[in-house]
Amino acid sequence: MGVLRCCLLALLAVHAAALTLQSPRVTVTGPDAAQLFSDSLSVDGPPPTLTLGPDDALKLTFQVVESEGGKGVQPHQAFLRFYDETTGEEGIQPVRVTPGGKAKFELNMSKPPASLPPSSTAPLKVSLLLGSFTHAPAKYTLFDLHVPPSQPAPAHPDEPSFHALPEIQHTFRPEPVLPPRPVSATFAGLVLAPWALLLGLWSQIGPRVPRLFSPHILPFVASLAAFEGLLFWYWVDLRLGEVLLYGGVLSLVTALTGKQALSTIGEWRTGKK
Repeated sequence: MGVLRCCLLALLAVHAAALTLQSPRVTVTGPDAAQLFSDSLSVDGPPPTLTLGPDDALKLTFQVVESEGGKGVQPHQAFLRFYDETTGEEGIQPVRVTPGGKAKFELNMSKPPASLPPSSTAPLKVSLLLGSFTHAPAKYTLFDLHVPPSQPAPAHPDEPSFHALPEIQHTFRPEPVLPPRPVSATFAGLVLAPWALLLGLWSQIGPRVPRLFSPHILPFVASLAAFEGLLFWYWVDLRLGEVLLYGGVLSLVTALTGKQALSTIGEWRTGKK
C-alpha cells in the first residue's frame, strides 16, 4: 500500500507540474539588418504592440521550463497562433523545441509563411500554445502584431465565367390547334384512296377473290398494309430519319412482291393458271 501511495502521489505531482516560459525575447530588424526593436516579454503583464513593415523580420526566442525547479522541457506540441479579432481569421504555425526546451521562431515579411492569416489594419493577437502528455497544457499571450494588410488575390482569367448569368426567359409556343374538319377529312380521304381503289379492283375480279390470298399475291398486299402501319407509327413515335430507313427497306420488298403479283395476274389473264 505504501509503495502504491507513493507512486500515485508522484504521478499527481508530475501532472500538476505546469509549463512556463523563461527568457522570452522578441527582436525586430529592418531590411538592412538594422535592429528596430528588441525587448524581453512578460507572460503576466499586458502584451506589447509590435509593427512589421513589408521587408522587416521578427525573431522570437524562449525556453520552455517547469514552473517548479526551472528544468528545461520539450513539450509534445508547440504552436504560435495568429488571430485577427475583426475578421475571425487565424493561422497556426508549429514551433520546433529542442530537448532542453529552447525554441526559436523567425517571421520574414518579405516571404511570409502560408500559415499567416489574411491581415487587415487590425493587429494580430499572437499567443503560444503548449501541449504535453506529462504536464498541464499552457497558453501564453505574447504580443499584438501589426503587419501590412494583405493584397487582394489576383483575378483569374476565367473568373467572370463563374458569375451568375442572367435568368433565361423561355418563350413557349402556343398549343397547336386542330385544323378544320373539312381539311382533315380531305386528307384522310387521300390517305385511304389507294385502299378504296384496291377494293374496287377486287370487286371486278369476282369469283377469283380467293386467288388474292395465294402465296404470290398475299405478300404484296401485306407490304402495302405495312406501309400504312409505318406511316401511323411515324405519326405516333418515329422520327423522319427512321421512317426513311424503314421505308427504303420496305419499298424494296414491295417492289419485288409487286412484280411477282403482276406476273401472276398476267398468267391468270392469259389462262396459263
